[in-house]
Amino acid sequence: MAPLTDFYQLTMAYGHWRAGRHRLPAAAELFFRRAPFRGAFAVAAGLAEGLRCLRAFRFSAADVAYLRSVLPSTTEDAFFDYLATLDASEVTISAVPEGSVIFARVPFLQVKGPLLVVQLMETVLLCLVSYASLVATNAARFRLLAGPDMKLMEIGLRRAQGPDGALSASKYSYIGGFDCTSNVLAGKLYGIPVCGTIAHSFIMSFTSLEEVQPRELLPLAGGEPVDLPALAKSLLQRVCELLQTPPEKTNRGELAAFVSYAISFPHDFQGLLDTYCVRRSGLPNFCAVALALHQLGYRAVGVRLDSGDLARQSKEIRRVFRACGAHFQVPWFETIPIAVSNDISEQSLEEFSREGSEIDMIGVGMNLVTCPLQPSLGCVYKLVEVNGSPCMKLTEDEEKMTIPGIKTIYRLYDAAGHPFMDLMALEEEPLPSAGQELAIRVLGRLDETSKVVPTTVEPLHHTYFRDGQVCEPLPSLPEVRSHAQVSLSLLSPAHRRLHEPQPYPVCPPLARHHRYTPGNLAWLRWPKQSQRGSTAELQRRVDMGLQFPPGSARSSSILSPVPGGHDREAAQPPHQAAAGHPVRWSPLPPALR
Repeated sequence: MAPLTDFYQLTMAYGHWRAGRHRLPAAAELFFRRAPFRGAFAVAAGLAEGLRCLRAFRFSAADVAYLRSVLPSTTEDAFFDYLATLDASEVTISAVPEGSVIFARVPFLQVKGPLLVVQLMETVLLCLVSYASLVATNAARFRLLAGPDMKLMEIGLRRAQGPDGALSASKYSYIGGFDCTSNVLAGKLYGIPVCGTIAHSFIMSFTSLEEVQPRELLPLAGGEPVDLPALAKSLLQRVCELLQTPPEKTNRGELAAFVSYAISFPHDFQGLLDTYCVRRSGLPNFCAVALALHQLGYRAVGVRLDSGDLARQSKEIRRVFRACGAHFQVPWFETIPIAVSNDISEQSLEEFSREGSEIDMIGVGMNLVTCPLQPSLGCVYKLVEVNGSPCMKLTEDEEKMTIPGIKTIYRLYDAAGHPFMDLMALEEEPLPSAGQELAIRVLGRLDETSKVVPTTVEPLHHTYFRDGQVCEPLPSLPEVRSHAQVSLSLLSPAHRRLHEPQPYPVCPPLARHHRYTPGNLAWLRWPKQSQRGSTAELQRRVDMGLQFPPGSARSSSILSPVPGGHDREAAQPPHQAAAGHPVRWSPLPPALR
């Protein structure tokens, strides 16, 4: 998996190696800037795949030979020798448990290790985590709209972006709350329940009852075999009389298809009703075959609609099932499940809820697996510390500024058990505790101070990978799915709603102690706490314009971000560059001092 990366990661790796910086300790964090689908949350997914990738991370001899052919000819041979020895044995991964609800700007995966390896992890982790989390989130939204009792089936294999996308969609839709998939390979690989009905092509392939072979079916309780086509044909007459539908309007090829399928699957018979006409053909033909099976001791398992006004038709079908159940004295008939498909979207589910329906199962394909409302989660992977020194990205686009330093993430819960805030803390910050009053500021409202008292405080990150091995047992896929549903259920209604939710508050590091804006983060660049001075002194320097401590190599500079986001530092002593301090600042122009 090591070659699964962007080319520039390898050129940067060579740059670090050539400068002797490749083994500097570094840390990066993975997060997204905005919650997807205009909601407030996402569901973290892809962690297990990322860990499997790390465990197998190495360049084979063939990989190295290929890299020799594509990297510039000036690349030293010793670098390729080094790549051949590279692995993830010195990498540590901390993350939220897979299936957890996560929020914008909050790191949900953290990577520590040698700078070169941390850099090479970026692309592959983003690839494995971003789409997984997006699909899991999309599935979770469908689950929230459908409610806990509706059966949801993922049917996106034929609409997905290739086989890899299809398999990922099946897996992460299941984590997000879907019950089953039509994807047989996903069922085999991941243990996801598989299910399906029949297609129009099967029904269209029959033209008459004479084509049905074999024709007989043994009663469930034993006895002589019964000619099922003849029994179904006789019952069709009675069903049509009940429904006041002319028997000659029913399609006999459709009846033959239903009978043939029932003989093949007497315990699992289900009908697709809309190949010709639901009311005049599909529904009476299905009822006739289902009643015939009932006389032999079997029970039909459902019907599917794939076109038209699904909510209205479901109610009409339920009325027919109730009428047949009462007339033929078959009590279970009125509870036959009704499934629907046909380009189902979030809007479709909202319409079903608004209009009322008798739908029991929904198949979702394209609008689930391709995520058309937002095709990418937009995850980013940003360096936050090198050689013990926090670093950050500054740019004119404030949204793209990063928050420096290795962070511990805490989730604060209220008395009702709802999470109401995520709090980031640097290593030297005091830990929040339950019942403690906290004066905080949140991203987006950093000029406002408020006080909160959490009932529960939960550290979010677990260490999953260390010394080249997964160091914490990973849950099974059903366990991840269950965790996702619990996490979603804990959200307050204001944060869980899908349209115009209340923004989820995030408190950045040090916002409990200082006035905080993206522009006054510069003092976090200082390498060690001992060099920063007291809290009061730090605040004084922030207020004065980000001056460094007296006597430091940069104490004479008042620092500012370089316009355009290009970071550099004037007159940095060579010994500091060699020590690996990241270059992030330039002096404020004299005219602006």
